[in-house]
Amino acid sequence: MVNNEKLDAWSIVEKARHKDRPNTRFYIEYVFDEFVELHGDRNFRDDKSIVGGIASINKVNVTVIGINKGKNVKENLEANFGMVHPEGYKKALRLMKQAEKFKRPIICFIDTPGAFCGVEAEARGQGQAIAQNLMEMSRLKTPIISIVIGEGGSGGALALGVSDKVYMLENSIYSILSPEGFASILWKDPSRTKEAAEVMKITASDLKNFEVIDGIIKEPGGGAHINPYAAVKSIKKILKNDLEELRTINEEDLINNRYYKFRSMGYTY
Repeated sequence: MVNNEKLDAWSIVEKARHKDRPNTRFYIEYVFDEFVELHGDRNFRDDKSIVGGIASINKVNVTVIGINKGKNVKENLEANFGMVHPEGYKKALRLMKQAEKFKRPIICFIDTPGAFCGVEAEARGQGQAIAQNLMEMSRLKTPIISIVIGEGGSGGALALGVSDKVYMLENSIYSILSPEGFASILWKDPSRTKEAAEVMKITASDLKNFEVIDGIIKEPGGGAHINPYAAVKSIKKILKNDLEELRTINEEDLINNRYYKFRSMGYTY
């Protein structure tokens, strides 16, 4: 069932953060076949907020990388509530470079309030790790598709978002900052959070209108948490069509198209 309800921005924020909303591990299990998880950044440790490995979809071998939130307190603590450390982004980049070497398309799932901003993350080069991903993704010689499935927060989300195709699930958000942070920093008034959500233009429809994303993936009525398998079906359809298209483009054109896609953002509105 297609969702025809018109929600205000804060209602969409609440759906994007819903505790029962399908997470990256759910989509990996039900969208793909034969997933083999890979671990570690080969330097420091394995960051469980990033899930990645090799899978297949419609008989096409792909690399899948996603930011994962837990479904309970224990899982959320292990995954740091989807807030990635530098080693997580380095693990993601390692898997991307491996995908490029073996000519596998890359599928990224984004669901994070933002990169972890603790002292230890800064000490291990959080900003540099994110910047490295942005640079390397811009010139990877293999197709990349990214989908925001819940929260797409700040550089933590963008580190997996420099892609040939960027989608958002209907009730997801994508922004430089949380509405709470916006209200506190710009207005010095946390009580204006709901107003901030409207002003920031963080919903899928807003960002499609601004041409920041390529498309919106419809959710079942009430949200993806009501019928997760309907969301799976919609995602599989998008991936099937885009993989068929992107795999026909030669490497040079793929990189050039990606470069001009992101360079042109902001000049059309």
